[in-house]
Amino acid sequence: MGIDTDFSRTVDLVHRALDVSALRREVIANNISNANVPNFKRSEVNFESELKRALDTEKQQPALEMTRTDSRHISNWQKRDYRDVEPRRVVDYLSVSKNNGNNVDAEQEFQRALQNQLMYSLLAQAATFEFSQVNLVLR
Repeated sequence: MGIDTDFSRTVDLVHRALDVSALRREVIANNISNANVPNFKRSEVNFESELKRALDTEKQQPALEMTRTDSRHISNWQKRDYRDVEPRRVVDYLSVSKNNGNNVDAEQEFQRALQNQLMYSLLAQAATFEFSQVNLVLR
């Protein structure tokens, strides 16, 4: 990979992570605002695990890749493009923490909000660092 592709890939990954962090903030705010609504089920955003799987497929090609003789055959390995991974909003129907059927624990949601805010700040610093490196080279 060249320098320009490394830079663009890093910036793209940071940009996607910032977008997911903003979505996660909305989901957490929705959970907190509905903490006392009967039968409300909390939601969360899943992204990082799927992104990791997609990035891992780029590195882990099997020792023996099976040949497909028909387009309907299923291959034993397929490289996934990380740009196809989208964040998923998942509703937690399994846990119940209150007698009214609501499963939002406000304390945990505030902790998740703080963790998300710290992650957003870290990602913003990473984006700033990447562009400062380019700026340094251009001087």
